[in-house]
Amino acid sequence: MAASGSADRALSGSLAGLRERKKQRTRIALIDAAADLFLAKGYETTTIDEIVAAVNVSQRTFFRYFAAKEDVVIDVMGDYDQLMLDGLAARPPGERPFTALFQSLRLVLQTIAESGPDETERFRKLQQLVETTPALLAARMARYSEVEKVHADVIARRLGMDPETDLRPHLIVAAHFGAVRVAFEDCAKHEIWDPRTVAARVEETVDLAHTALRELV
Repeated sequence: MAASGSADRALSGSLAGLRERKKQRTRIALIDAAADLFLAKGYETTTIDEIVAAVNVSQRTFFRYFAAKEDVVIDVMGDYDQLMLDGLAARPPGERPFTALFQSLRLVLQTIAESGPDETERFRKLQQLVETTPALLAARMARYSEVEKVHADVIARRLGMDPETDLRPHLIVAAHFGAVRVAFEDCAKHEIWDPRTVAARVEETVDLAHTALRELV
C-alpha cells in the first residue's frame, strides 16, 4: 500500500509538471505569435482573433493567460521586473543603492542572454514594440510607478529608512529608473536590442547619471 501511495504521488507530480510545462508553452506561443503580428501588421490593427488563430487556440484560452491584448507584451515586462526585484533583494546589504539597482537589472539582461537565442529574440521584439508603439509605451510607463514604489521600499529597508516619511529612497530609485529609461531610448534610437549590449549602455548611462548628480546638482 505504501509503495502504491508513493507511486500515485509520483504520477500525480509528473502529471502536474507536464500540465505546467504545457501551460508555459502555450503562453510563450501566444507571446511569440502576438509579437510577430504586432511587428508585421501594427499593434493597433492586430486582433486577438488573429493571435489565437496563429496558435490554434481559442479566445477563452487567450484570456486564461492575458486580460487584454497589451498584456501579451506588458506581462512579460512584469516578469522581468519581478526578476529584477528578486535580484535586488539578494544583493549584499552594504552595497550602494545605485550599484545594487544596476546589478539587479544586469541580472535580468544576463539571464535573458544566457537563456538562448529564442529568449534573446523574444526580448528584442518585445522591447522594440514597447519603444516604438505609443499605446504599449504608455501602458509600460503606467506600470512603472508601482515598480518604482516597490523598489523604493526595498532600498528604504536596505538603508534603514521609512519610505513613508523619507523621500530619499524614492529619489534614488527615480534617478536610477530615469537613467535606465534614457539608456533604453538611446538603444531604441540606434536599434540596439542585444541584452548584453543594452546592459553595457545602461551601465554607462547610470554611471553618467551618478556623476552628474554628484557634480552638477
